[in-house]
Amino acid sequence: MHRSRAKLMSRLFIIVISLFVFQQAKAQTPSWAKKATKSVFTLKTFAKDGTLIGSSTGFFVTDDGEAVSCFTPFRGASRAVVIDSQDKEMEVTYMLGANDTYDVAKFRVDTKKSQPLAIAGNAAEGDHLWMLPYREVKNCPEATVRRAETFRDDYAYYTLSAAMPNAESVGCPLMTANGDVAGLMQQPAGMRDTLTYAVSAAFAASLKLNGLSINDATLKSTDIPKDLPDDLEQANLTLYLASASMDSLSYDNLIETFLRKFPAAPDGYYYRAQRSLVANNFAAAARDMETAIDKSSKKDETHFNYAQMIYQKELYKSDIPYEPWSLDKAFSEAGEACRINEQPIYRQLQAQILFAQKKYSDAIQIYNTLVGGELRSAQLFFEASRCHEMLRDTTAQLAMLDSAVATFSRPYLKEAAPYLYMRAQARLNAGRFRDAVNDMNDYETLMPSGLTDRFYYIRFQAEVGGRLFQQALNDIDRAVNLRPDYDLYYAEKASLQVRVGLYDDAIVTSKECIRQAPDYSDGYLFLGLAQCAKGQKAEGIANLKKAKELGDEQADALIEKYSK
Repeated sequence: MHRSRAKLMSRLFIIVISLFVFQQAKAQTPSWAKKATKSVFTLKTFAKDGTLIGSSTGFFVTDDGEAVSCFTPFRGASRAVVIDSQDKEMEVTYMLGANDTYDVAKFRVDTKKSQPLAIAGNAAEGDHLWMLPYREVKNCPEATVRRAETFRDDYAYYTLSAAMPNAESVGCPLMTANGDVAGLMQQPAGMRDTLTYAVSAAFAASLKLNGLSINDATLKSTDIPKDLPDDLEQANLTLYLASASMDSLSYDNLIETFLRKFPAAPDGYYYRAQRSLVANNFAAAARDMETAIDKSSKKDETHFNYAQMIYQKELYKSDIPYEPWSLDKAFSEAGEACRINEQPIYRQLQAQILFAQKKYSDAIQIYNTLVGGELRSAQLFFEASRCHEMLRDTTAQLAMLDSAVATFSRPYLKEAAPYLYMRAQARLNAGRFRDAVNDMNDYETLMPSGLTDRFYYIRFQAEVGGRLFQQALNDIDRAVNLRPDYDLYYAEKASLQVRVGLYDDAIVTSKECIRQAPDYSDGYLFLGLAQCAKGQKAEGIANLKKAKELGDEQADALIEKYSK
């Protein structure tokens, strides 16, 4: 009996010792933990007023400061820092990507050197993984992959059979037995939940910006600065979109970010030169454009951009002198672009510069070489027509405008509208009244919602010249309705009413003109004419005399005529 009890006690002792050894082995710190913990940090984010918004764990994924964590703490934040295992605090400088669905963010930390974790491939169901909390080298809870769901073809979302040790473990790396990082721990449904979740670390590390990221709703929800895409073309797209959506200071900072990221690219210097141009800092703009030319691999394009910049300054800011710049300088820069790579658009700019210099004949010579080439367009013909207009060559002017309209075919699209309008005005000035009316009618069809009182007044003038009196009366009524306080329209209406014998209507219109502008002679002139035509000579002559007193030179002859 004693011998059996002793044997049983010996077995129990062996079992207890074995369990103790097993538990000790299981609790041992993984061999990779001490080194890996140098990659893990605490993230803290702050509002504009300095108050703490949130915190999370995160880890480095590159050796130059790129890191990942949860995105939630960044929402509404204006500043963020990370604190590594040695208590060193470092600023978060730029957001590099974010995904709200999986609550992950990628960002850059201000450090010259960081120790990254190696990214593992996707773990499989049943694999054993370890959580690596911030500075908890001796406590790396083990978890089993209960489910690994694939998303976006390449990445896994893990459900783990383990509880989250504490709230600070959210965002910590989920490690493989080899010490590589397989996942980033997610916020559990509740801290007492026996299941936890992680998103693929490879997915978090893959986040990157593109040209459209500037409009990404998730990234816009944080005020932490966003970096530019690594691809130059995409970065240029970002700058283009930002120019219309960012405030001036933020846009200037973005340009500086571009110059930091792409110091050898000419684009950043050109963007900054444009900003200097807006600020009237022409010397700074000139310096940046010279640098852009020096760095450019397509020097013809940069010379052309420089020529455009100088041309725009001389066109719209000529009252602010800057001696090194002139239209001659702009012409020379465009010429240099042509010398390097002859392009029609470079020659067109030269023609535009010559027009601004009032060298119309020289400009026409260039336009004549362009209108038959690949750049043939309505705008080109219109620019040529302006040169002929300045030289008072109406025939050539109209020929160019005909060619401009001929680049479109019926039924016209809205793109043809401005050229129809400009040809209508030229035809009106040339006395081709009914042709002008036809162009105005086509314009009206294309632009029904953008018609102004001036449009109806111009067409009224063409209709009067073409003896289309009823249409003219309709249009002057439209002009009056759109601008009922403009006395000229009443005078023009009364004049036409007298001309077509609508004397009673002319009297009403003239009185309204006088009511609106009692010192305007035309109201009295047409009132007097209408009254005299109706046989009311006394009243009519009195109003004609009033028109004479107000300076109307026609009144004398009319007074003499109706006084007989």
